[in-house]
Amino acid sequence: MTMVTEFLLLGFQGGQILRIFMFCLLLVVYCETVCGNLLIITLVSTTRNLHTPMYFFISQLSVSDILLITDIVPNLLYILLNNGASISFNNCFTQLYLFGVSEIFECFLLTVMSYDRYVAICNPLRYTSIMTSEYCVILVFICWLFGFTLTCSSVITTSKLIFCGPNIIDHFICDILPLIELACSNIFNVQIQIYLLSFLNVFIPTTIIVISYTNIVLAVVKIPSSTGRQKAFSTCSSHLIVVSIFYWTIFSVYIFPRLSSNTNKVLSLLYTMFTPVINPFIYSLRNKDIMKALKLFFLRGNKMIDFD
Repeated sequence: MTMVTEFLLLGFQGGQILRIFMFCLLLVVYCETVCGNLLIITLVSTTRNLHTPMYFFISQLSVSDILLITDIVPNLLYILLNNGASISFNNCFTQLYLFGVSEIFECFLLTVMSYDRYVAICNPLRYTSIMTSEYCVILVFICWLFGFTLTCSSVITTSKLIFCGPNIIDHFICDILPLIELACSNIFNVQIQIYLLSFLNVFIPTTIIVISYTNIVLAVVKIPSSTGRQKAFSTCSSHLIVVSIFYWTIFSVYIFPRLSSNTNKVLSLLYTMFTPVINPFIYSLRNKDIMKALKLFFLRGNKMIDFD
């Protein structure tokens, strides 16, 4: 048998003008995503008023977004310039691993963030005693641990499949579903593992998020003043927007994958690039604390420039 040593990623096939347009667009998106998320991380780490559990989780989400988009976009830009490009076997599975780590981490982190909002609204008097700094660090550590370990198991199992013939992947990343379609060996065990991981990484977090927000809604409805209800909902709206976009695309691509190749690629583009680029805007433009910290940050920068 001829063992496959590299795969060919087709990316988005089209004319040169379309590919150049996509190249410029994605380059701008990549730069905005990295700069926006780095700014969020800087603001949260340097502003005392933002040293709270919610903003700590937001900064960790920014770290995950930078990892995700850096794992994908540079190679995608190269694919667009060359109308397809080869990737070695090892690099393909390295990309798959980093991609899985960031996605699984985000699944669990969004769940932790919903729990944080549940405690803040349903148990406000006990919030500071429950969501301590040590407890938040432990929760984030567990999320990263799940990301690294659960992804490792699926990537190792997939890499042990026999790839002996076709090596063309009609995608812009080395994703697990198009990869196993190229395998010459039995993929039953891998499929079972994918379904089990989907249950752990998607269904359980989704259930926790739904339960958390059901309790939040019931608690907010009982608030007598409309101002209080509006303030309570405003603290959850940004998180709900991110969760809705992220999980809708995840369910479409992995849980109900009966879609055409082009549709899958577009949906994958949404949650690998669109979600990371809008996260800083959602959490900053809709948040008075971050906007205030942003103004102080630039004000300090201007003063330093004037002093020099």
